[in-house]
Amino acid sequence: MAKAVRFDKYGSVDVLYIADVEVPSAAAGEVVVQVKAAGINPGEASIREGYLDSMFPATFPSGEGSDLAGVVSETGDGVTEFAAGDEVLGWSWERSSHAEYVKVPVGQLIRKPAGVSWPVAGAMSVIAVTAYAAVRAVSAGAGDTVVVSAAAGGVGTVVVQLLQVRGASVIGIASAANHAWLSAHGVTPVTYGDGLAGRLKAAAPDGIDAFIDLFGPDYVRLAVDLGVPRDRIETIIAFDAAHEYGTKAEGSSDASTTDVLAEVTDLVASGQIEIPIAASYPLDEVRQAYTELEQRHTRGKIVLIP
Repeated sequence: MAKAVRFDKYGSVDVLYIADVEVPSAAAGEVVVQVKAAGINPGEASIREGYLDSMFPATFPSGEGSDLAGVVSETGDGVTEFAAGDEVLGWSWERSSHAEYVKVPVGQLIRKPAGVSWPVAGAMSVIAVTAYAAVRAVSAGAGDTVVVSAAAGGVGTVVVQLLQVRGASVIGIASAANHAWLSAHGVTPVTYGDGLAGRLKAAAPDGIDAFIDLFGPDYVRLAVDLGVPRDRIETIIAFDAAHEYGTKAEGSSDASTTDVLAEVTDLVASGQIEIPIAASYPLDEVRQAYTELEQRHTRGKIVLIP
């Protein structure tokens, strides 16, 4: 038997509990991974609360979790890509990674570089592919000035660094507590709140070429008001606003490939991108982990350590 996070109904963190479940077995084309670290994400909280029921309905009792990193413990028939003992990272589409063991198709895993820690590897998948999709959506490159909202969050910290890898100048909207981190990573920090439009204009006197929203609809409207071309405004969260204003709304599902994950992981392994780990919690403190996440003031990622 092994431990796994479960919930039996939609609700707050109080519906989460740890269940004893059978260790999964690998079918053909799958491997079983002993999880060493698994990131948590805002989208998982929204699913648990029922906000995304029309798009991602839960079947109860429901598991939880997409990100994972660990050691292969079993391989299924036909698997030649990995062997028992290999260190891997990747994702699950079955809401199952918040557990001691998880089975995963081989096409959703890559090898973990030796220099990447378990917490960082376990936090990688969702933020890596989401950041990649967002940066690709606005065609950011050398000479562009790009504004990013929620720039110090889990996805934001990767977006701002990936933009710089591509040669863009970055303005990051964040609380004052995160300005030092942003400045140290070459980002011009701007505080959110009243007067933001004026502060952004002052920070970008030659204009804003693209805008990536990682927080909500007010920023999509702000980008439109600032005159940013609508085909270079991207949001990963404000889908209704994107539809209303004709902007882009590309996210993890648009870039969830092992090629993309490997590309970003290589940037992390080489030191070109840093993944800040805000906190690590044991699996049985999953409620506390999500309580911290849902305050929406976390710099970087929170991970569970089974």
